[in-house]
Amino acid sequence: MSPCNDLILSCDGIQDTKLLSLVSSVLLAQGSKAAVSAVGQHTVKVLERRLPEGQSAQYLLPILSNVISLSPESLTEEQTDVISRKMADWLRYASIQQGVAQPSGGFFSNPRTRQPGPVTEVDGAIATDFFTVLSVGQHYTQDQWLNVQAFSMLRSWLLCYGGEGLKTPDSGDGSEMDRSVVFVVSTPSTSSRLLPPKDRLREKAFEYCQRLIEQSNRRPLRKDDGDLQKACLIEAVTIMDIICKQDSSYVYRAVSFLKILHSRISGDASYARALLPIAQFFLNHSKTAAVDSDAIYRHLFTEIPAQLFHNPSLAFEFVQFCNDNTQLFTETSSIFRQSFPNLFKFLAWNSPPLISEFVDLLPFLLDAGTAVEIFHLLLDLPCLTAALDIQLRSTALPTSERAACDPAVKPATCLEAFRHPLYKTMFQYLLRTRSAPEDAPERLIPLRQLLGSLASSPRVVQCAETVPVLLELFFRVVAEFADGPLRNQLVVLLLQRSDQLYEIPAFKEEVFRVLSSQLVMLCSLCPALIVELSKEILEFSGTVSNIQNKEAIFSHLVWAIGEYMSVSYDKRCTVEQINRFFETLEAVLFEITQLRPLASTPSYAPRAICVLMATLTKLAARSQDLIPRVSMFLSKMRTFVQSPAVTSVYCEEDLEEILIRATELMNLLKMPSVAQFVFTPPVDVASTRFQRGVNDSLPFALRIVTRLLEPAPGFVPG
Repeated sequence: MSPCNDLILSCDGIQDTKLLSLVSSVLLAQGSKAAVSAVGQHTVKVLERRLPEGQSAQYLLPILSNVISLSPESLTEEQTDVISRKMADWLRYASIQQGVAQPSGGFFSNPRTRQPGPVTEVDGAIATDFFTVLSVGQHYTQDQWLNVQAFSMLRSWLLCYGGEGLKTPDSGDGSEMDRSVVFVVSTPSTSSRLLPPKDRLREKAFEYCQRLIEQSNRRPLRKDDGDLQKACLIEAVTIMDIICKQDSSYVYRAVSFLKILHSRISGDASYARALLPIAQFFLNHSKTAAVDSDAIYRHLFTEIPAQLFHNPSLAFEFVQFCNDNTQLFTETSSIFRQSFPNLFKFLAWNSPPLISEFVDLLPFLLDAGTAVEIFHLLLDLPCLTAALDIQLRSTALPTSERAACDPAVKPATCLEAFRHPLYKTMFQYLLRTRSAPEDAPERLIPLRQLLGSLASSPRVVQCAETVPVLLELFFRVVAEFADGPLRNQLVVLLLQRSDQLYEIPAFKEEVFRVLSSQLVMLCSLCPALIVELSKEILEFSGTVSNIQNKEAIFSHLVWAIGEYMSVSYDKRCTVEQINRFFETLEAVLFEITQLRPLASTPSYAPRAICVLMATLTKLAARSQDLIPRVSMFLSKMRTFVQSPAVTSVYCEEDLEEILIRATELMNLLKMPSVAQFVFTPPVDVASTRFQRGVNDSLPFALRIVTRLLEPAPGFVPG
């Protein structure tokens, strides 16, 4: 900003291009629309005129590039036509002779300068075609610098101004023209200068891109030139795609050209990034050109992620490509829909940088056919990271050390196991490139144990930290389309997979937290699954060890039993089923509250004990023959919490909470009709604090009943 109001900076009247560049950079940095427009207008006026001796337009193109990025509407159509005309000339007609070295002015400088030679190609051959950014010389002329600058801003210029008033030269009444005629019409001709400026720029830009692609086939003498070749190749294909969108008559010239290019570079891993714009081109234009591009897509989605998952820039661009073309995963093409396991390799290896991109992509990968397999993939993501690490290390070994292992000898290391027949099929399944929904993930149990040595690897730990976020998203998306059978299947898998996780304690704890909350969500969406999956649920909730190993899932499942095992939610719920659940949970509560000698008393989560008591009370309220049994059990809780063996392993606050809960429930059962209303309210008003947190109090009504039955001084409900 100006240091004082009296000092006003303006580009008006400045003719010196270098000074205009300096002043404009300040004005553009101020961000004023008026200033941007004024800079753009003045810059175009200077470019329109013939520049004085010693002045160069080289300083003005960066200004123009900034103007169109900040405010493309600041240039009029007449002005854009002027620049389009000049850009076409800069791209196509730069000198092919090298520039003259500027004399140093020293005492020994030779006043006689050598005649400059022709520019060369990257392989050292003398250039026989027009100058491009890939042409090599020791010194460059002003028009050569303008050539390079024009190419650098060509993509943004075409996107801003190339698509307005799109008309091919002969499109006035040629809508039914034969494709072969269109091909002939669109070929370069000596009358190109008669074309409208935008059409002429497209023609010269297309020729320039073709020339760059041809130059990229040369073997460079310097590594830097090789990197430049690849970058220019990507840019050239991208610009050809833009040109074909703006003028479809170029499609037929580009298709055959790019098919040959793909055949040439698809086997070279160093050109992998260039395959993305090629695939994008065929996605945009293959229908227009009536060509089959499946081989291009299949190679991209099958080979590239499997081989180059460890390339971070490629990983980002690949996932971004998928996000830009999400319609691929909603269509029926088997190539894209079956390749999603390969995409997870990018996430497994590059999880922190790619998490936000995968949050955008995951919903498009999910449907009824892929949900189960993706659920397993997410839970096995850290294991996949470890397997990819082993794969990379194995490929880096000398050939002599990659010999097959003796099947009779147990592998001593993960690297040996990678080639061992016993584990080879497991690695192949985990590292698969295509969907395999029919295969059983249980086969990975030995592999998870084997890869346990890599559980502390920083890359594996980072990957594990992203899984809970994606799991929550997974269930949120699946809930929108899942039918009853799919929900039931996911609940069963959730309970099964809680025993089959990669051994990272923090990872397991977070996964259990997510799975427990999502279990409640699935039950709330489909309460009937408690009855339909009674066998699996009884098996899980009847296992005492689950309280210690998977307390979060256990407590939420037991809460769901108490909440939804009711005829209010499912008419198929019978007294016999309620009794069966009651007896199973009663046995569990008896087991964990049984008094033992002091040295052998285990500690269980107070939350689990409270939830078990509450669920047993709920079930008894619905099958009132059970009320005496649960009342007697609850009355014994005072003895339990006062036992020295128990007080030695539980803190005082936990024991007090257990006792208060038992007293509340016991008092409520003294009025069975009230208990039935409190524990089984109408579905439209059913809501307990347990649904928000199973360690919270029972509903307010329960506390009120307790206060009425046992008024105590200073007792405050809630």
